[in-house]
Amino acid sequence: MTPGRRALAFLAVVVAALAVASAARAESEAITRTRLANGMTVLVRENPSAPVVAMSLMVKMGNRWETRETAGISNFLQLMVVRGTTSLDGTQIVEQADRMGGSIDASADADFSEIAATALDRYWAEMLDLVADVALHPSMPEGVFRAVRDFLARQIRNRGDKPYDVAFDTLLARTFGDQPYAWEYLGLKESVERVDRDALIAHYRRHYVPGGMVLAVSGKVKADEVLARAQRLFGELPTAPVPAPNPARAPAPAATRDAFKVPGAQAQIVMGGLAPSMTDPDLAAMKVVSTVLGGGLAGRFFSELRDKQALAYTTATQEPWRVEPGYFLALLGTAPANAAKAEVALREQLTRIQREPVSDDELRVAKAYLLGNLAMDRRTNARQAWYLASLEEAGLGYEYLDRYTSAVRQVSVADVQRAAQKYLATVRTVVVEPPAR
Repeated sequence: MTPGRRALAFLAVVVAALAVASAARAESEAITRTRLANGMTVLVRENPSAPVVAMSLMVKMGNRWETRETAGISNFLQLMVVRGTTSLDGTQIVEQADRMGGSIDASADADFSEIAATALDRYWAEMLDLVADVALHPSMPEGVFRAVRDFLARQIRNRGDKPYDVAFDTLLARTFGDQPYAWEYLGLKESVERVDRDALIAHYRRHYVPGGMVLAVSGKVKADEVLARAQRLFGELPTAPVPAPNPARAPAPAATRDAFKVPGAQAQIVMGGLAPSMTDPDLAAMKVVSTVLGGGLAGRFFSELRDKQALAYTTATQEPWRVEPGYFLALLGTAPANAAKAEVALREQLTRIQREPVSDDELRVAKAYLLGNLAMDRRTNARQAWYLASLEEAGLGYEYLDRYTSAVRQVSVADVQRAAQKYLATVRTVVVEPPAR
C-alpha cells in the first residue's frame, strides 16, 4: 500500500471509530416496539438530548407490489397523499409543517413507501396528527392528479436524455426482466400515463392497511405518550389483508452488452448484475467487495482507474439493500475518446478481485469505511426513524443492524474472493457514448 493510501486507510479507521462510537450512544437510547390490536406496529426511540423529533410512517407498497402495467403507481400515490387531505390542501400541509419548524414529504422505493416528517420536539403531537391526516384522509383532487401525472411522465421521458440514467435503467431492465426491481421508483412512462384516479384510489385502499403499516418516532418524546396518540389516531383503522408482493423472479445472470448514443460530455460505462438479498449469508462479504472496489478515495476504482491510469472522471459502486436479491453496479464516467480502453480496464478490476485475494490492509480499510458510513448515516433522528421503520417493514427488526455489523466484521479475505467469484463472474455491460461529431 502506498503512503497516500495508508493515510487514507488511517483516516477511514479514525472516522469509522468515531462514527461507531456515536452510533453506539444512539443505540443505547430506549427503543420500544408495540403492535396495535389492528396489526399496525409502532416503534419509539427516546432521545432526550435532541430538540427535533422525526417520524417515518412506512407502508408495504413499492416496486415489489407492481407489474409492468402498474409500474410507478406507488410513487404516484405518495406524491398525491401530501398534496391534499379532506381538510387541508397541499399548500396548507406545507405551511403547517413549516410552523412546527419541520417538514413533511412522501416517497416510494423498491421495498416500501414512506411518509417522513420532522418537527421541533414541542410540536411532536401536532406533527403526528398531520402525518395521520395525510395517511388516512388523502383527497386526491382531480386537477392535482392530472398535473402530477404529467409531471411524472416528463420526468421519466427526460431520463432518456441523460447518459447515466440510460445506462442505469438499461442495466436494471436487463438484470431483472419482468421482476419489479427492473424499473426505478418513477416507473415506466406507458404505465404512469395509463393510471387514472380510480386506479390510484384502489391502490391506496389496498395498501394503506394497518397490518402493512409501521410508524417509527425518534427524538425527545416519551414512548407511552407517542403510543397513546398513535392508538387514538390509527387504532380504529379496520384490519384488512396485507397484499402479497409480485412473485416474479429475475432472469438468470448472463453476459450481455448494450451500447447507446446519447448527447453528453462523458461516456458512461456500467457493469453489474444480481447481488445478495438482506437475508443472504453472502451479503456482508459482497458489501465488502463493493467497498474494496468503489469505497471512496481508497477504493481500487479511484486509485487504479482514475489516479494511475487517468481513465475516469467518476467511479463508484452501488449495492443497495434489498429484501429480495438486488443488484451490484460498477460505474465509470470517462472521456469519449477513452471509452473502449476504460471498458477493458473496468472489467479487469472486476476480474482481478476474483483472481487475487485482497490484502489485509484493503480488507481492514474496506470494513472501516463500510461500517463508518453506516454509523454516520444513523446520526440524525430522521435517519434513525427511517432505519427503525424500514427494517421492521422488511421483517428483520432494528436488531438486524447489530447482526449485519457483526457479519461485516467477520468477513475474511477468503470470503471476499468467494463472493466476488460468485457474483462478478458474469456481468452485464451498458455503454453510453455521445454521438460522433
